[in-house]
Amino acid sequence: MTLIINDAPYGTEKPWNALRLASALIATKHKVNIFLLGDGVAIAKKGQKTPTGYYNLALMLGELVKAGADVRTCATCLSARGIEAHELAEGVTVGKMLDLARWAGESSKVITF
Repeated sequence: MTLIINDAPYGTEKPWNALRLASALIATKHKVNIFLLGDGVAIAKKGQKTPTGYYNLALMLGELVKAGADVRTCATCLSARGIEAHELAEGVTVGKMLDLARWAGESSKVITF
Protein backbone atom coordinates (compact mmCIF):
# COMPACT_ATOMS: atom_id res chain seq x y z
CA MET A 1 0.00 0.00 0.00
CA THR A 2 1.06 3.54 -0.65
CA LEU A 3 0.12 6.42 1.64
CA ILE A 4 0.49 9.98 0.34
CA ILE A 5 0.62 12.69 3.00
CA ASN A 6 0.11 16.28 1.83
CA ASP A 7 -0.70 18.10 5.08
CA ALA A 8 1.72 19.99 7.31
CA PRO A 9 2.79 17.99 10.37
CA TYR A 10 0.81 19.73 13.10
CA GLY A 11 -1.98 21.75 11.45
CA THR A 12 -4.47 18.88 11.50
CA GLU A 13 -4.49 15.30 12.74
CA LYS A 14 -4.39 13.87 9.20
CA PRO A 15 -0.63 13.18 9.15
CA TRP A 16 -0.77 11.65 12.63
CA ASN A 17 -3.64 9.40 11.59
CA ALA A 18 -1.82 8.46 8.39
CA LEU A 19 1.21 7.32 10.40
CA ARG A 20 -1.01 5.45 12.84
CA LEU A 21 -2.61 3.65 9.89
CA ALA A 22 0.84 2.87 8.46
CA SER A 23 1.83 1.33 11.78
CA ALA A 24 -1.32 -0.82 11.86
CA LEU A 25 -0.76 -1.92 8.26
CA ILE A 26 2.80 -3.00 9.06
CA ALA A 27 1.54 -4.83 12.14
CA THR A 28 -0.85 -6.75 9.88
CA LYS A 29 2.01 -7.68 7.51
CA HIS A 30 1.34 -5.21 4.70
CA LYS A 31 4.14 -3.61 2.68
CA VAL A 32 3.89 0.16 3.24
CA ASN A 33 5.24 3.02 1.17
CA ILE A 34 4.87 6.58 2.44
CA PHE A 35 5.35 9.54 0.10
CA LEU A 36 5.48 13.00 1.67
CA LEU A 37 4.25 15.68 -0.70
CA GLY A 38 3.68 19.45 -0.41
CA ASP A 39 3.67 20.65 3.19
CA GLY A 40 3.85 17.00 4.25
CA VAL A 41 7.61 16.99 3.67
CA ALA A 42 8.03 18.88 6.96
CA ILE A 43 6.92 15.73 8.78
CA ALA A 44 10.37 14.25 8.05
CA LYS A 45 12.38 17.18 9.43
CA LYS A 46 14.51 15.90 12.31
CA GLY A 47 14.95 17.85 15.50
CA GLN A 48 11.29 18.68 16.04
CA LYS A 49 10.61 19.93 19.56
CA THR A 50 7.05 19.06 20.50
CA PRO A 51 5.49 19.75 23.90
CA THR A 52 5.70 16.99 26.50
CA GLY A 53 3.00 14.41 25.90
CA TYR A 54 2.43 15.54 22.30
CA TYR A 55 3.18 13.18 19.44
CA ASN A 56 6.32 13.81 17.39
CA LEU A 57 5.75 12.87 13.77
CA ALA A 58 9.44 12.69 12.85
CA LEU A 59 9.98 10.13 15.61
CA MET A 60 6.91 8.17 14.47
CA LEU A 61 8.28 8.20 10.92
CA GLY A 62 11.62 6.87 12.16
CA GLU A 63 9.87 3.98 13.91
CA LEU A 64 8.00 3.15 10.71
CA VAL A 65 11.26 3.11 8.74
CA LYS A 66 12.74 0.72 11.31
CA ALA A 67 9.64 -1.47 10.96
CA GLY A 68 10.12 -1.71 7.19
CA ALA A 69 8.23 1.19 5.64
CA ASP A 70 9.81 2.87 2.63
CA VAL A 71 9.51 6.64 3.19
CA ARG A 72 10.31 9.23 0.54
CA THR A 73 9.89 12.97 0.29
CA CYS A 74 9.23 15.02 -2.83
CA ALA A 75 12.52 16.66 -3.85
CA THR A 76 10.76 19.63 -5.45
CA CYS A 77 8.61 20.18 -2.34
CA LEU A 78 11.68 20.05 -0.08
CA SER A 79 13.48 22.60 -2.22
CA ALA A 80 10.48 24.94 -2.25
CA ARG A 81 10.48 24.88 1.58
CA GLY A 82 14.23 25.28 2.03
CA ILE A 83 14.66 21.83 3.58
CA GLU A 84 17.80 19.90 2.65
CA ALA A 85 18.35 16.13 2.62
CA HIS A 86 20.68 16.20 5.64
CA GLU A 87 17.82 17.69 7.70
CA LEU A 88 15.60 14.63 7.24
CA ALA A 89 14.93 11.93 9.80
CA GLU A 90 17.13 8.86 9.56
CA GLY A 91 16.00 6.43 6.88
CA VAL A 92 13.90 8.94 4.93
CA THR A 93 14.92 9.24 1.29
CA VAL A 94 14.55 12.16 -1.09
CA GLY A 95 12.34 10.92 -3.90
CA LYS A 96 10.89 11.99 -7.20
CA MET A 97 7.44 12.04 -8.70
CA LEU A 98 8.59 9.02 -10.76
CA ASP A 99 8.97 7.08 -7.48
CA LEU A 100 5.40 7.94 -6.53
CA ALA A 101 4.16 7.01 -10.01
CA ARG A 102 5.89 3.62 -9.75
CA TRP A 103 4.47 2.99 -6.27
CA ALA A 104 0.97 3.96 -7.42
CA GLY A 105 1.21 1.49 -10.29
CA GLU A 106 2.54 -1.34 -8.11
CA SER A 107 0.37 -0.85 -5.01
CA SER A 108 -2.91 -2.60 -4.37
CA LYS A 109 -4.21 0.63 -2.80
CA VAL A 110 -3.17 4.28 -2.70
CA ILE A 111 -4.54 6.38 0.16
CA THR A 112 -4.10 10.15 0.44
CA PHE A 113 -4.13 12.25 3.57
